[in-house]
Amino acid sequence: MYTGNFQAWGKIGRAEGFRGIYTGWGPTFFGYSAQGAFKYGGYEYFKKFFADVVGVENAYKYKTALYLAASASAEVIADVALCPFEAVKVRMQTTVPPFAKGTFDGIRQITSKEGYAGLYKGLYPLWGRQIPYTMMKFASFETIVEMIYARLPGQKSDYSKAAQTGVSFTGGYLAGILCAVSKLNANRAPGELFGAAVGRIYKEIGFGGLWNGLPVRIAMVGTLTGLQWMIYDSYKVFMGFPTTGGSAPPTEKK
Repeated sequence: MYTGNFQAWGKIGRAEGFRGIYTGWGPTFFGYSAQGAFKYGGYEYFKKFFADVVGVENAYKYKTALYLAASASAEVIADVALCPFEAVKVRMQTTVPPFAKGTFDGIRQITSKEGYAGLYKGLYPLWGRQIPYTMMKFASFETIVEMIYARLPGQKSDYSKAAQTGVSFTGGYLAGILCAVSKLNANRAPGELFGAAVGRIYKEIGFGGLWNGLPVRIAMVGTLTGLQWMIYDSYKVFMGFPTTGGSAPPTEKK
């Protein structure tokens, strides 16, 4: 339907007015606020939980596996919080005029007709989309931040909290680029194997089509992910906690 973002915004604006561009902002705000709280808070909890289970030395030795397990566990819970709001958002954005006046009116309409189960019809596809994305996002962030500190003089503790949050933004931005590169998140059919998805998408749009919208995705997802980590670590600093990532290996007991 659209050849680019600006053309899309113009077309929507002419057809539906300025408010049409922001259709669904309410459930997006509430849904991703709830998801973010459970995702980041849950990640911290599960990272410590799994580290306590396997021990400090094994947690560092198999740290990537720990990051993947902790982020996947947190996302399972976070998506349960997100799903009702995502259900409302999708219906608002795919019906003309929008089926509901706002977020909570939409929840009321769905539950009155379909019960509370109607809010969770999309939970399995949401897990299928978000869990791999979050595992990539958190594991790559932790790895990139560790690589940045490994190439800087001194240790992480030698740098100010402001500098550490700057590293968090950089690590988050680069992790966001890795998340943005894959087109399969949006186009892989339920139950479809990875190789089959690649073949089908290639036949439909060709090699060049695999990268359609990539610069916009990098700018959006990279910036969004970078800002998420910077805001999150700024909050941790404000609360007196250390910033995320780049931890030193455990000291040997003598």
